[in-house]
Amino acid sequence: MDGETVSLEAIVNNNLSGRDLEEFNRIYYGRRDHHEVKLKDSSIAAAKDADFEIAAYAFPAKKEHTRPPRIVKVGVIQHSIAAPTDRPVNEQKNAILAKVKKIIDVAGQEGVNILCFQELWNMPFAFCTREKQPWCEFAESAEEGPTTRFLRELAVKYAMVIVSSILERDENHADMLWNTTVVISDTGNVIGKHRKNHIPRVGDFNESNYYMEGNTGHPVFATRYGKIAVNICFGRHHVLNWMMFGLNGAEIVFNPSATVAGEAGSEYMWNIEARNAAITNCYFTAAINRVGYEEFPNEFTSADGNPAHKDLGLFYGSSYFCGPDGVRCPGLSRTKDGLLIGVMDLNMNRQIRDRRCYYMTQRLDMYAESLRKVLDLDYKPQVVHEIEK
Repeated sequence: MDGETVSLEAIVNNNLSGRDLEEFNRIYYGRRDHHEVKLKDSSIAAAKDADFEIAAYAFPAKKEHTRPPRIVKVGVIQHSIAAPTDRPVNEQKNAILAKVKKIIDVAGQEGVNILCFQELWNMPFAFCTREKQPWCEFAESAEEGPTTRFLRELAVKYAMVIVSSILERDENHADMLWNTTVVISDTGNVIGKHRKNHIPRVGDFNESNYYMEGNTGHPVFATRYGKIAVNICFGRHHVLNWMMFGLNGAEIVFNPSATVAGEAGSEYMWNIEARNAAITNCYFTAAINRVGYEEFPNEFTSADGNPAHKDLGLFYGSSYFCGPDGVRCPGLSRTKDGLLIGVMDLNMNRQIRDRRCYYMTQRLDMYAESLRKVLDLDYKPQVVHEIEK
């Protein structure tokens, strides 16, 4: 990916230093010091050998009198595909699994408790093509498919909860496809799954050619390490989606995504949305995006008058964590595979709720009544006009 900007952080660090850099960090990230966490030498060496970035940051809470710290190590993995998209389906999938396993092993040796991947991490993001074959063949059972079986062994090995976004084939309901995230316990059992609530119909991201809106609501999964939820990709644009996970008790909400840069892309929104959600809902968020260009065998158009093309554009990575206080860490690279680790004290969630009172002042009753009215067929918007004399 020659010629691509490595990251926003690279631009900043190459051009600022001393007090200017500290002030930028304070204003943009929320703190002067990133609280970088020391990594094992073996992890750094393994990352170098496998050519992926690794970084870790702490999100400490204030010490309390009545509760001990609730420290959890959370990891997210961003990566590119590992084989050309014209290769057989199983060859493509197995190449990705082999590549990502090296990163999972490093997460395991760093003691990561909960690990999440990007959206549909075990396949190319082929929905732009609008072709059904061979892409539908990547679909598999959420509970018993090869990807879940592969991850269950690693979950047990590392006592790690794993959050895995796949293309699901529901064999019990007419072989329907769903964009589904599977949550695997540290015991190796599948705790449950969540299906994507909001499906984009934007340019190349017309995913409803393959699957429709999910039917699992807003589940929160009670794991050994904390209560987690998954707001899949396009759901990050919908504030009520984030809100419902918070109302159901989520302490960490993951946003596994596949989103691109460019004129029609989302990059200028990326650093805002998961951070806004963390602030508004007083929980931790993790935004994860895939990396690289994915070229497909056949050209496709984007219904925008431009010539046909074979790729969506750059998936710009830039995965990051944000705390409930709005403080975020530096993101991973725009162009390189990576493992990002956050050492979080979940006590911070309640501390921020007590401080900012967002839930106490939320006025759900008022909005519920207003939304009920909006859904009426004869609804009239509450618009006040100047009275003409």
